[in-house]
Amino acid sequence: MPHPSVVLATAGYDHTIRFWEATSGRCYRTLQYTDSQVNRLEITPDKQLLAAAGNPHIRLFEINSNQPTPLLSYDNHTSNVTAVGFQQDAKWMYSGSEDGTVKIWDLRAPGCQREYESRGAVNTVVLHPNQTELISGDQNGNIRVWDLTANSCSCELVPEVDTPIRSLTCMWDGSLVVAANNVGTCFVWRLLRGNQMMTNFEPLHKLKAHNTYILKCLLSPEFCEPHRVTTKQLCAALCTTAPNPPKLIA
Repeated sequence: MPHPSVVLATAGYDHTIRFWEATSGRCYRTLQYTDSQVNRLEITPDKQLLAAAGNPHIRLFEINSNQPTPLLSYDNHTSNVTAVGFQQDAKWMYSGSEDGTVKIWDLRAPGCQREYESRGAVNTVVLHPNQTELISGDQNGNIRVWDLTANSCSCELVPEVDTPIRSLTCMWDGSLVVAANNVGTCFVWRLLRGNQMMTNFEPLHKLKAHNTYILKCLLSPEFCEPHRVTTKQLCAALCTTAPNPPKLIA
């Protein structure tokens, strides 16, 4: 059968990855992920590869294939992998883990090419649209900007001391960053634009978005002038919550 133009994949604690026809609801492929639960899924922009992040491995599967085994495996993390994503041309992949590291993997070469120490379990990592900076949030409440050109941390801030950062999201044009934490607060910052390095966070809003633990915040891809961002527009930043903080287990 021809492969669908829309790729819908699901995974979780049953140690399987399933591919679905979004329009009919039919599952047309199931993969076994025997190592652990699957914490995160990410699809390459060209819809050719699927990254599945577990504990402590990342497995890379071909989407348009019936091959049940992963194309590649990435095994340098030592604890739950909590974040995974791809550079826009799928030349490299990034990941974050509860082992306290952010890693970069060149898909054209074996092994891990770069590693950054966060000094705290990493809960979330996003790639800035300029494709040269990663932004991470950790269990100690730190947000760090990793400059891939300088190969170092270019900025560090702590919105609330000892309050874990659970989720980060970046505006499509790099003008805004939003962080959500363990006590239901969302922080919104304006970032420097143009050719300057993105190392300054200008506070715009501190939103008491929820009364409990936030799982996810997400900015819509629609254009929005930073000076006109309001609480209503922001979510468009979507926030999801859980009554109790979940713990990732093997």
